[in-house]
Amino acid sequence: MLQLERIEENLFRGWCHQTGWQRAFGGQVAAQALTAAGATVPEERGVHSLHGYFIRGGRTDRPIVFEVERTRDGGSFTTRRVVAIQDGETIFSLSASFQRAEESSEHQARMPEVTAPEDGDIELFEPLPIRQSAIEARYIGDPTKGLPDVGRGPRQQLWVRAKDRLPDEPLAHVCALTYISDIRLAGTAGLPHQAEPGEPQLASLDHAVWFHRPFRADEWLLFDMESPSYASHRGLAHGEFFTVDGRLVASVTQEVLIRRR
Repeated sequence: MLQLERIEENLFRGWCHQTGWQRAFGGQVAAQALTAAGATVPEERGVHSLHGYFIRGGRTDRPIVFEVERTRDGGSFTTRRVVAIQDGETIFSLSASFQRAEESSEHQARMPEVTAPEDGDIELFEPLPIRQSAIEARYIGDPTKGLPDVGRGPRQQLWVRAKDRLPDEPLAHVCALTYISDIRLAGTAGLPHQAEPGEPQLASLDHAVWFHRPFRADEWLLFDMESPSYASHRGLAHGEFFTVDGRLVASVTQEVLIRRR
């Protein structure tokens, strides 16, 4: 799902997997764009952040071309910009920053107290066909109602991981988590508005991920989400990824457009 064909220096081509409505999954487009960026960066520099804008809807029956701009190669940081082009139009743009590994003191938020992913009272998540072959996930609580509001808006939690064993290269796990990070944020923002009339139409507007510590995306990660705001049909959602032993490894923020027709 993340494999790209190099067609020229700084130029790559990929395909998105099929869906029932031929619309490309935004998480896959973002992950492929990050894969293209990472292919132009030395392996010793890991991704620490990405910022993307979804400009047009992509299709699954056409290839997507990823053009990488080598913006800067500094002493500690490397910056890349990627545009995803389909049928001559830009459908997605990405800025990604890579850093040479450095040691420092640390602090982090505390992981919420949750049930372990292996416990039987966690409801198995039935993913949509667009990602059922890639992701295994288990909800905590009722996925149709979310978790109790603690003053930060609607909340959801689920354990999630890549189904297949991934290569050991850190870039593979970062790109896989980028794919995973798009699966429930929009749904979290829409939880309080499910009873409104009309069929919901959702579209991601922008997406940002920060990677804090090493991890494996093929091992269980807690995806803890909340949506502090919804106005003008735009919902804002935040998420944090924790390992089973409580390490905060990534944070994500997304703004999504939710309209009803």
